[in-house]
Amino acid sequence: MFLKYLISGCLFLIPIGCVASDNAVPPGFLEGHLKILSPKAFDLGDENAATATAEDYAEYPLLILSRGEKKEIARITADTNGNYRVALPPGDYVLDVQWRARKHVRWKPQPFTVVSNQTVRVDMAIDTDHWRAGSTQSFQPD
Repeated sequence: MFLKYLISGCLFLIPIGCVASDNAVPPGFLEGHLKILSPKAFDLGDENAATATAEDYAEYPLLILSRGEKKEIARITADTNGNYRVALPPGDYVLDVQWRARKHVRWKPQPFTVVSNQTVRVDMAIDTDHWRAGSTQSFQPD
C-alpha cells in the first residue's frame, strides 16, 4: 500500500519538476573585442608589421566580476582575432583584467548589465606601453 502512494507521489512530482525547470530565466550574452596597445606594432593592414596572436590574448585573461561583491563569475580569453563571447545570467557585472598589477598594464574596468535573451557589447583596451612601476591607475582608451 505504501509503495502505491510512493509511486503515485513520484509520478505527480515529475511533471511539476519539469514545469519548474522550464521557468528558468534564459541567459544573456556578453561579447566584445580586446585591444592590446603595445610597444610592438599590431597593424593588421601591413603584412610586414607584427600581428596579435592567440598567445598575446592568452596573456591577458579577462574576468567577469559581480558588480557589488566583486566575486569572480567567469574568466574568458579572447580568440585569435581578439573577440570574446560568453553567456551569463541576467545581472550587473564588471569586466576587468586578471594579473593587472603583476603585468603593469593600464586599463579601465567596464561595468555592464546583462539582460535575458539580449547581447551587450563591451570592448576592453589594455595599454602595456605607458605604465609606471607600482601604478594601478586606469586609463581611458581612445
